[in-house]
Amino acid sequence: GICSNFLCDTSPGDEITMTGPAGKVMLMPEENPKTDLIMVATGTGIAPYRGFIRRLFVESTPAAKAYQGQAWLFLGVANSDALLYDDEWEEAKAKAGNKFRVDYALSREQENKNGGKMYIQDKVEEYADQIFNKLDNGAHIYFCGLKGMMPGIQDMLKNVCASKNIDFDSWLKGLKKNKQWHVEVY
Repeated sequence: GICSNFLCDTSPGDEITMTGPAGKVMLMPEENPKTDLIMVATGTGIAPYRGFIRRLFVESTPAAKAYQGQAWLFLGVANSDALLYDDEWEEAKAKAGNKFRVDYALSREQENKNGGKMYIQDKVEEYADQIFNKLDNGAHIYFCGLKGMMPGIQDMLKNVCASKNIDFDSWLKGLKKNKQWHVEVY
C-alpha cells in the first residue's frame, strides 16, 4: 500500500516519523497465560495475527515463555494460492504443537455444508461447539479484515445461539463486557 511504497522509496539513513498503534482493540490479553485466542481474518486482516503468532511461537518473548492457551487462526481467502504466510503458520504449528491451530476458508475451492462457497463464517460455524465452549471458558475472539465479513459472522453466531437456546444479544453483551470480543474491520 501507500506506506509500503513510501518505505521502499526511502534510503538508508533517511529519518521518518511513525505512529501507532492507534487503539487497544487488537491487543492480546496478558492477565492469564492460559487464555485461548480465536482469530478470524479475511485477506490482509491477517496482519495483527501474524504479530500475535510471532510473539507467542517464534520470538523469544516473556509472552512466549508464559503462554499455555491455544491460539486458533481462521483465515478466509479466495483460493489456496492466495494463502498469506502459510509457511509461517506451518512453522508455528511445528514449533507450538497443539498450542496453535489454523483452519482455512477457501471460497473458490471449498464448499460449505449447504453446497455453497466456503466463507469465513461457514468455516467458523463448523467448529461452533468448540468455539462457544472456549468463549464460555474465557477465550478472546478477534475479527480483522473486510467489514463485509461481519454481517455474515453475526448472522451465523445468531443462528448458533438460537440452536443452543442462547439469547444472542445478552451473550454478545457479556463477551463485550468481559473484553473477550475484539473487532477491527475496514
